[in-house]
Amino acid sequence: MKPMLPTYYPEAPKSKDWRYEVKYDGFRAILTIDSDTISISSRNEKELSPQFPEIIAFIKDLDLEGYLPLQLDGELVWLTNQAKADFFQIQWRGRLGKQSLISENARFSPCRFIAFDLLRISGKDVADKPMVERRELMLNMGGKLGLPMPPDPTDKALIQLIESFDVLDIALNKVTLLDGEGIVAKETRGAWQEGRRTTSWIKVKNWKTASCFITALHKENGYVSLAVFKEGAVTKIGSVKNGLSARDKSILHQLIKQNASNEDAQFFYIHPSICIEVQFLHVYEENELREPQFSQWLLQTSPDECTWEKFVLGQYTFPDTVQITSRDKPLWKTEGKQVVKVEYLHYLREVSAFFLPFLKDKLLTTIRYPHGTLDKERFFQKNKPDYAPDFIKTFMDEDIEYMLCNDIETLLWFGNQLALEFHAPFQKAGKTRPDEIVLDLDPPSIEYFSFAVKAAQEIKKVMESLRIKAFVKTSGNKGLQIHIPLPEDRFTYQETRIFTDFLGDYLTSSHPNDFTTERMKINRHNRLYLDFVQHSEGKTIILPYSPRGNSFAGVATPLFWEEVNESLQLQDFTIETLPNRIKRDGCAFMDYRLVDNGPAFLEVLSFLKQKKTLN
Repeated sequence: MKPMLPTYYPEAPKSKDWRYEVKYDGFRAILTIDSDTISISSRNEKELSPQFPEIIAFIKDLDLEGYLPLQLDGELVWLTNQAKADFFQIQWRGRLGKQSLISENARFSPCRFIAFDLLRISGKDVADKPMVERRELMLNMGGKLGLPMPPDPTDKALIQLIESFDVLDIALNKVTLLDGEGIVAKETRGAWQEGRRTTSWIKVKNWKTASCFITALHKENGYVSLAVFKEGAVTKIGSVKNGLSARDKSILHQLIKQNASNEDAQFFYIHPSICIEVQFLHVYEENELREPQFSQWLLQTSPDECTWEKFVLGQYTFPDTVQITSRDKPLWKTEGKQVVKVEYLHYLREVSAFFLPFLKDKLLTTIRYPHGTLDKERFFQKNKPDYAPDFIKTFMDEDIEYMLCNDIETLLWFGNQLALEFHAPFQKAGKTRPDEIVLDLDPPSIEYFSFAVKAAQEIKKVMESLRIKAFVKTSGNKGLQIHIPLPEDRFTYQETRIFTDFLGDYLTSSHPNDFTTERMKINRHNRLYLDFVQHSEGKTIILPYSPRGNSFAGVATPLFWEEVNESLQLQDFTIETLPNRIKRDGCAFMDYRLVDNGPAFLEVLSFLKQKKTLN
């Protein structure tokens, strides 16, 4: 079965007869399920299920009794956030050949099927029903099956339901805010029509633009190569063919041929002289454009004005509701490359789905760097300033009006204020008992990082023997931190101190030459400091996915335990590498709040209390 296809328009219709959905950049697919088979069919009717075993396994675990045969229209995606899918990640999965590689990727970095239409349910064909009726049937089924809406990359469900909006501007704002591909407007009374491109569905793209110049024309396929100046050198940013009228394309090709400085078997080459604006969806591999199209001639623009700096700034768009100042302010300089503010904001947006769960309802202490890390000035901030916007939620604790960061708008506001580090206590706002233990493994310097690795490995052995699930992350600076999730409102700080004291005593007595709990630096003698007293009421810890204000733009990064070995390098985990790491490997803390350490921790605590009483 071939799917119904939308028609592209520059703008979406705006009336009560239309609803609006996020357009995800993935593989269009029809999902068909009956009592003994599951099929995922591509737009070209190719069977895709072997490439996505995690989705097949998820479906087999669903209780679909009463719904079969079932058929859904949707998109296979790798979700970045609620409104954005990464096409290149799903494309990479689709190209994997070995089943072992597919299975490994499915385990660590699962893809999802986003259902946006219902074609058949309980064996009944509903494709000819109005769109709103099909959607109501789909939502009713999804609610009973526990399928999330809107889509969420941190939800374990691999079948998820698309969100629908009555108001166009709300849909557009969400897509721009989260850097999505675009929207699809759907006529509320429209039927689903197999294999037809229809104006009942209108797609609108969230374009970015770049000013560039032409460097070459491909003789066979007609693509023109595009470039900008980067530190005076001509630097390729991609190529374009679509968007020109037949007449303009003919004129451009003749112009390049007549003014060519050189040619070979494939290309006519031309010196920088013809400037154009192109629109595109995203940049991948730093200098390739996703769906580039000619936008307009830049007859008044000099090639010298087409720079890499402007190209970078143009990649990152935000809605008017997000105020951004000094977009090109340098914040970090790493190995000769500057990271500017808008790139930092893009990092926050890219990891927001994984960062926000750790920020939620925490009393934040941020460290702000008003001039970036290139300047020594920095300060801590807890209180909400007078100039903070009204949408910033707060919580009064004693005499401090703490700011809460529970949504992407607030996170981007913090980023624009140049809050580069996010620290929080071990319990949520309004709570007095910790919902986690965090053990800080602090080597004397980064040269002694191997001590932190050794300590983490030893702690893991102890935790496994106690049947307590522990997680590990880099501090983003020079050490590691062990996270032990606990049930909320269960254990006091006095009780967790009994446990951390036991662990500190055990490690220092077992490895006296490597580890110490000595608080005075002068007495540590190049041993790793087990900073377990940091886990106490009123103290804070750097949050997972928070950047650090250091020289290499480090990030406090969740790790998989198998990564904690002698080859681990802290400089590998930066704001530049983290988004791709998540796409490749997934989030090592994905199951953090699903773990129930309560019974095992209580058993250990009871033993330690009894031992203390006997002594």
